[in-house]
Amino acid sequence: MKSEPCIAMTTTNKQGEARSLAEVLVKERLAACVQIIPKIESVYEWEGKVHSDQEYLLFIKTVEGRIADIKKAISKHHSYEVPEFLVVSITDGMDEYLKWMEEGTR
Repeated sequence: MKSEPCIAMTTTNKQGEARSLAEVLVKERLAACVQIIPKIESVYEWEGKVHSDQEYLLFIKTVEGRIADIKKAISKHHSYEVPEFLVVSITDGMDEYLKWMEEGTR
């Protein structure tokens, strides 16, 4: 499994769903930590209309080797027809923290 650290992101418009997704990801050791950032505003086009919604942003701290399993978990547990899922590579960080992230996903 590739152990390069990364942050995956998803959003949901329900606080309970955000917490549930975070707990599943941590419990299954797919993420070392999930931060839930409340009440962001997302403006987007869907089915030909511009929408503006309050959402919760999940920062999923993980490693590259867990991304496929995180995608499966989000597909299974997310209520959106097309959930956001983006991955950002981490190029640097505190060595101890990056090691903790890797250990938390084993």
